[in-house]
Amino acid sequence: MLQMSGPSMLPTLADSGEIVIEEFLTYRFFPEKLQRGDLITVESPIERGRVICKRLIGLPGDIVCVDPTGQMAPSTEHVVIPKGHIWISGDNAAASRDSRMYGPVPMGLIRGRLYARVSNLS
Repeated sequence: MLQMSGPSMLPTLADSGEIVIEEFLTYRFFPEKLQRGDLITVESPIERGRVICKRLIGLPGDIVCVDPTGQMAPSTEHVVIPKGHIWISGDNAAASRDSRMYGPVPMGLIRGRLYARVSNLS
């Protein structure tokens, strides 16, 4: 179980008090099971040791819009996700540090996926 905090996944997850269950085995043994739209847990590429939760947007070989909101990059800018990497995004773009800021994320940083919401303690 993992306690989530922060506004980056609003409205999908509360900004505090959300308890979730992570599922680790599927992605470790069957990385090909990754699917766009999954909520995944990842070791932060900019703060080692910190676990973050984001939505999986792009898989290796996909072409993704760098920033559909146009806030951090023109909405016409696209990138090809390199082999061994993914593209992740928070559901609340205005309050999320994600691939729009740090680019493709190595798949080796994936911990698992959110399997279930246990409770909201707020």
